[in-house]
Amino acid sequence: MSRLRIDRINSAVDALELPEAVFKTSPWQPRELVETGLRQWLRCCGAAIRDEQVIGMPSHAVDEAWHGLILCTMRYQRFCDTAYGRFLHHFPDGEGSGGTAAGSMADQLGRTVVAWSIVARPDETCVLWDLDARVGVEHPWGIPAERVVRIEEELRSGS
Repeated sequence: MSRLRIDRINSAVDALELPEAVFKTSPWQPRELVETGLRQWLRCCGAAIRDEQVIGMPSHAVDEAWHGLILCTMRYQRFCDTAYGRFLHHFPDGEGSGGTAAGSMADQLGRTVVAWSIVARPDETCVLWDLDARVGVEHPWGIPAERVVRIEEELRSGS
């Protein structure tokens, strides 16, 4: 596979129209925050595909919105072709990772932080880490802020 360009992925994510059906099983509010999280997740997925990595989903609310997008099959297929040059499969926890060594969920979530460091725009804040707590998901997922900071520091220092 040729190297994906992050700007191509970002453009496809920015242009993606999200119909009402995407949020059918993701009722949390404010919806704009969940939508921002979904778009950030899709950008992280592009970095992961580019680098042949498996990342973990840090938000139940965003996961539900992603499921809704996947069910808009033609739209999702077109988006994946445009953004990634191939279909992005969803592998629920315990269902494998399409032949790629995924590691533990903690490892996958750590790689999500790394993917974010690749796709983040200048001065953009990632909403994924604590989105569930912010929108009131009963059993929130997420990545503790101190872990995110530690990973980002390691990336900056080159460790």
